[in-house]
Amino acid sequence: MSEFFGSPHALLILVLAGFLPNEVWRMAGLWFGSGVDEGSEALVWVRAVATAILAGVIAQILVQPPGALASVPDCLRYGAVAAGFAIFIMTRRSIFAGVVGGEIVMLAGKWWLS
Repeated sequence: MSEFFGSPHALLILVLAGFLPNEVWRMAGLWFGSGVDEGSEALVWVRAVATAILAGVIAQILVQPPGALASVPDCLRYGAVAAGFAIFIMTRRSIFAGVVGGEIVMLAGKWWLS
């Protein structure tokens, strides 16, 4: 079992340095955010900024693909995004369906091209 998970010391450091500090801020966010109205201007602004950051990351990955994604032709990457967006719209804004649909188009296209 230790071969799969690695050194116990590395796992302890991962939990202490990566997981626990993140959880503290998540719990603080839940505690502070519990009284905030979902329609408030502050929360609408936060949601808009988060959406813009996500759109920027997706655009950067699409235009300058990292790693193995660079071997996928541009037309297939853009087509998978378009198909995922179309599925997202057709399924009444289901993020899960859009992501899975885009992935299926990407994998099927890569399989067909190779």
